[in-house]
Amino acid sequence: MSAATENVELPERTRWQRLLGASTLWIGIVLLVLYLAFGLLRPNAFLTRFTLQTLLIETSVLLVLSIGMTFVIITAGIDLSVGMVLIFSGVLAAKTMEWLSPGDDATRAGWGLIGLGLLISLAGGAFWGLVNGLLVAKAKIPPLIVTLGSFGAALGAAQLITGGVDTRTVPEKLRTSLGFGTLFGGVPILVLVAAAVTLLGAWLLHATRFGRYTYAIGSSAEAARRAGIGVTRHLILVYLMAGTLSGLAGFMNLAYFGTTTIAGHGTDNLDAIAGVVIGGTSLFGGVGSVLGTVIGVFIPSVLRKGFVIAGVPVFWQPIAVSVVLVAAVWFDQIRRRSRDRE
Repeated sequence: MSAATENVELPERTRWQRLLGASTLWIGIVLLVLYLAFGLLRPNAFLTRFTLQTLLIETSVLLVLSIGMTFVIITAGIDLSVGMVLIFSGVLAAKTMEWLSPGDDATRAGWGLIGLGLLISLAGGAFWGLVNGLLVAKAKIPPLIVTLGSFGAALGAAQLITGGVDTRTVPEKLRTSLGFGTLFGGVPILVLVAAAVTLLGAWLLHATRFGRYTYAIGSSAEAARRAGIGVTRHLILVYLMAGTLSGLAGFMNLAYFGTTTIAGHGTDNLDAIAGVVIGGTSLFGGVGSVLGTVIGVFIPSVLRKGFVIAGVPVFWQPIAVSVVLVAAVWFDQIRRRSRDRE
């Protein structure tokens, strides 16, 4: 084979290697098989528009969390605080709208106050993201320890603000619009928001300098620093983005449930990490994709929904997800060892 032919064929091989290396293809097949299996088992209940709509809604908040987590894990970091930051941000938004509502009925708050609540929620998430980023990037504290600390601090702050009691005075306009509203012939607004975040995240990761720097730092932070990349600044921005998206997820959660659900997000951080890793993002950093994250996040959701519809005890769901998660990490290790031998 001539050198010219090799130069022509290399880009195509590289694209296929990146596709297979990110696990996108095989994990997509797993998702398709699961969906078809539950569809064949209960076609009248699982393969319906209502089931698909509820599946998409229930996954929207977790998907928003997982987009930020994808960037963090690609840098070889971790963020255990996203679920508690979600709670803290939702509490700040709910309390702000309650305190500033005219009269005694916060459920009748208008769009101006709802918009302020959204900004407060995003700011609350950004605050914890900035704290995490500064401690990881500047103080050089391991991200596992930093985000474990902010996990407890964010939850404690939310409980101090509310006295440990959920706030239920969510504006009715917020619930009927973002929470349960639909557009374009029945597509839930929550799903559209999650889709917009996903598309923006995919563009940022795969088509911008920010994304290239993220991959470079995850592959080798020292090499990235020697190449002139501001590693400290970039890591701060990555954790800031993850925190801000947690704030958005908190506002979406508030709109859907109509309450702060303080006790309902204890495993959100693990669910987000599991979805990202199942989707092919390497815990060792430098490898991952937004498409893989989308597929990975939907696998636990399909399992949960399918088990409920098929009458399988829901306790099997974490077992099944754990098996898929371990298989994904095992596959990643095999791929890394194979790459190192080349």
